[in-house]
Amino acid sequence: MTSPNITIEDVPLNRFHKLLSYRAGAGGFVDGYVLCIIGVALGQITTSLALSAFWEGIIAASSLIGVFFGGFIGGWITNFIGRRRTFFVGPVLFIAASVAHLFTDSAVAIFLLRLVIGIAVGIEYPVSTSLVVEFMPKKYRGSRLAMLTLVWFAGAATAYSVGEIIFRTMGVDAWQWVLASSAVIGLITILIRLGTPESPRWLLSKGRFAEAEAVLKSVYGNDFSLKNLPEECREKRVTLFSLLHSGYGKRMLFVLTFWTCAIVPIFAVYSFAPKVLAALNVKGDVASLGSALITLLFFSGCLIATRIINLIDRRSMLIYSFLLSAIALLGLGYFHNQSGGLILALFAGYALFTGGSQVLILVYPNEIFPTELRTFAVGIGTSISRIGAAVGTYFVPMSLDTLGIAQTMYIAAIICLIGLVVSFVLAPETRTLDLQQAASLS
Repeated sequence: MTSPNITIEDVPLNRFHKLLSYRAGAGGFVDGYVLCIIGVALGQITTSLALSAFWEGIIAASSLIGVFFGGFIGGWITNFIGRRRTFFVGPVLFIAASVAHLFTDSAVAIFLLRLVIGIAVGIEYPVSTSLVVEFMPKKYRGSRLAMLTLVWFAGAATAYSVGEIIFRTMGVDAWQWVLASSAVIGLITILIRLGTPESPRWLLSKGRFAEAEAVLKSVYGNDFSLKNLPEECREKRVTLFSLLHSGYGKRMLFVLTFWTCAIVPIFAVYSFAPKVLAALNVKGDVASLGSALITLLFFSGCLIATRIINLIDRRSMLIYSFLLSAIALLGLGYFHNQSGGLILALFAGYALFTGGSQVLILVYPNEIFPTELRTFAVGIGTSISRIGAAVGTYFVPMSLDTLGIAQTMYIAAIICLIGLVVSFVLAPETRTLDLQQAASLS
């Protein structure tokens, strides 16, 4: 007989937890795939449809715009209709919009379809991360959430590979098939998600006690009951505004600020790595090698952070990540006229050090908010961060042309320092806490 003192946060990792990681990870994989597959096909689309510069730019940004709206939508419907049903909304939209590419040959239609796919991506983040955090034992909570950041790179790499294979096999006019390939990923995602149960924490928050206990027994065994679920049962409905007014507004400010400060520099630097390296006098074969190396190092930084996330306090990891990233960016600005080797070393330092803040993007908002607010926090963070990404991507070329490379790197460093200050003042520590404790203001 299981003791009521044993909670679901202290149980060993089981087969269900591992399968749930794959089910949730599919969302991050699709995000990387669909956001990068348009880059693979855009050149051929522009030539085939004789797109103007306006339509080329708006189609490239359409998925990003969709993610902005999808984050808000996903945060709301995940809390309204539940995690399990929302878990299938994104994949269904992926399949429908992807297949529709085969029947369209206009810029307007492509823009609208990419917008829908972006909305589906935005919906994925709050539902996937909330399911992981609400089922996972606390010992594995951080690393499993951080893993969702890593699979984005796998999705991006797969998109480039699949796009290249399709073009080589079917010719340069096969861009519709390249864009439609996302449907396969969506179908696989639906299949592996079949059988996913509803979150018992969400059921409990809605007063559906018998259903919550049935889920606990099916996942953890017949000895488990609601006594083994460390979750506060609220007697009355708690609104978003009452939660923010009661003190969670400060935590929302922390999440939005640190998430944006982590995203803006990495999108700005990563999106224009060749141009930034050229401005730093790293040219020729060294620049090509440097761009590939930076991509590998961004992944390595996130991988290292994922491996050590249970060994280091969340707060310390975030603070040192911002601090060391800022130092590396300041070095890039100060030594911008130095040799290519030094520049690549500083770039490598930034790519590695930023991994801590990147993986915590999905960890903190899921840990420090209660069930009623969790999906909203992730949803709005997803949306606002895309604004930061768009702003960074838009202004980097202008900044390089008007201000120069040194000032551009200094601005990126200042953004990291803002993240550092906000994290130092507001970041709570959650690594050793149960989910209810981490979400509590007391």
